[in-house]
Amino acid sequence: MNIGNRLELFVDDHLIETVKGARLVLHRPREQNIALRYDKPWALTGGYVTVFKDGDLYRMYYSGRTGGSKSDDASGQHTCYAESRDGITWTEPELGLFEFGGTKKNNIVHAGDGPTCHNFSPFLDTRPGVAPGEKYKAIGGHKTTGLRVLHSPDGIRWRFADQPPIQPASPDLTRYDSQNLAFWSEHEQCYCCYFRIFVYPDGRHAGSGDGIRTIARTTSEDFVHWTEPVAMSFGDTPMEQLYINQTHPYYRAPHIYIAFPARFMKGRKILSDEEGAAFGVNHHNGVGYWQDCAETVFMTSRGGNAYDRTFMEGFVRPGLDRRNWVSRCNYAALGVVPTGPDEMSLYVNRHNQQKTAHISRFSLRTDGFSSLNAPHAGGEAVTKTLEFTGNRLVLNYATGAGGHVRVEIQDESGSPIKGYALSDADDIIGDEIERTVAWNGKPDVSALTKRSVRLRFVLKDADLYSFRFM
Repeated sequence: MNIGNRLELFVDDHLIETVKGARLVLHRPREQNIALRYDKPWALTGGYVTVFKDGDLYRMYYSGRTGGSKSDDASGQHTCYAESRDGITWTEPELGLFEFGGTKKNNIVHAGDGPTCHNFSPFLDTRPGVAPGEKYKAIGGHKTTGLRVLHSPDGIRWRFADQPPIQPASPDLTRYDSQNLAFWSEHEQCYCCYFRIFVYPDGRHAGSGDGIRTIARTTSEDFVHWTEPVAMSFGDTPMEQLYINQTHPYYRAPHIYIAFPARFMKGRKILSDEEGAAFGVNHHNGVGYWQDCAETVFMTSRGGNAYDRTFMEGFVRPGLDRRNWVSRCNYAALGVVPTGPDEMSLYVNRHNQQKTAHISRFSLRTDGFSSLNAPHAGGEAVTKTLEFTGNRLVLNYATGAGGHVRVEIQDESGSPIKGYALSDADDIIGDEIERTVAWNGKPDVSALTKRSVRLRFVLKDADLYSFRFM
């Protein structure tokens, strides 16, 4: 594998040949602060959320609803906008674009079309040569409308594109009233669209509302003409109800797509009827929203029609707060953004369908979704054969005071290369986002760039999050 100077994360075993005494572990994000409350008359409760960094500005788009409105109800829901300079503190500007309650003093950026307001999902189009008026794109829609396209020159003023829907209306096969999304893939050099479908356990397409919620993908070179959708595969793992998918390129390693689907546990009731009533949880179609529960899980893809589900555990759990043990709660926003030199943030809907509904910010260390971990007894992993470009090897790692990381560079056969053997490797001790590896005090690896090599990582009481040749 030619990895060039790409950042590689330990989110799967894609590069790993053998492991002994070590394992890949999932790291759960920490809840930090309330980023935004659903406390406006036009946004008494919320729905799907998108966050992305646009230069020095952080943008947030969310579905604001006046109550338990249906997905095609134009009067009860709007697309709202917030912004931030640090990704931590958010403001909701008065934009003056749409009237609500006799005034335009609000942060509504899209209204009047229920299906697209319900699951409006925007992105910053980074494809080279994109037209200025289409710099920002969004998709949204319902099973009766298909997935429609909107354009914007500034991320604030949106219009429907003069083109057919990405996916047509198809009430017998799909139901789009989840957050569906699209993005430009630098890695695959095409647009990718991921959307919800229903299938039976044997993989056959099911009708709307029937079968298991899962994910399909289609691609396009021009955002107009799209390939035939293909259902995503999940390896040798059980089918689960995945309500949203939130797939997008990781900003530091765009060849790796990270995804935060919601694992929907239909009929798994945790709260009593008395608790649901006391919390003021809304009803949907006459059924209380405390009849089900959900959590965010973590998976990845390296393109194509396959997800990797190395980690089946919950990524964002409901937690100690029982108000989060309600249906369709704990759904993550689309997007992970940097909020510090060693921190990144994601955003999660909490207290769903309650008067206290809000979006919480969660944080992880940079690259810290998961790691190659070894206990105090030690462990190691050897990569598959690699080619690279660069002069030095940099690690994102953390050790205990009594731990360490060492790196050996081997040839194709697995024999240590002279000068880069484990006995030459300097101990790496500490906790850093970027640490250059050295052998006998020398970090230069440029002499190996034309060779096929293997990396042997030897760890003791340590986590290795990522590595990169630079």
